Amino acid sequence: MNKYSVDKLPRDVRIEIAQKHKMLRKQRGLSQSELAERSGVSLGSLKRFETKGQVSLASLLKLVFVLDRLPDFERVLNPHDDLKRIEKLFNSKKKR
Repeated sequence: MNKYSVDKLPRDVRIEIAQKHKMLRKQRGLSQSELAERSGVSLGSLKRFETKGQVSLASLLKLVFVLDRLPDFERVLNPHDDLKRIEKLFNSKKKR
């Protein structure tokens, strides 16, 4: 975390995701080699992700797909309900 803020920084979130991923992989009883092979992500990329939190989005999605967690990512960046209501208001005014 930033020493001047209570908000998490991107690197904090990145490391947390990597740690959660590693725990989930272990809970599923998969070695790094097994997960790399099943996902099509190189072993080196998987190791770098689990140690440093660095991975491409495409590789991350392949990894979470094998771990049956892809639906978690489908909710990322969805607009809040309030924004959807505001958009409907503007769209209904345009139709008039």
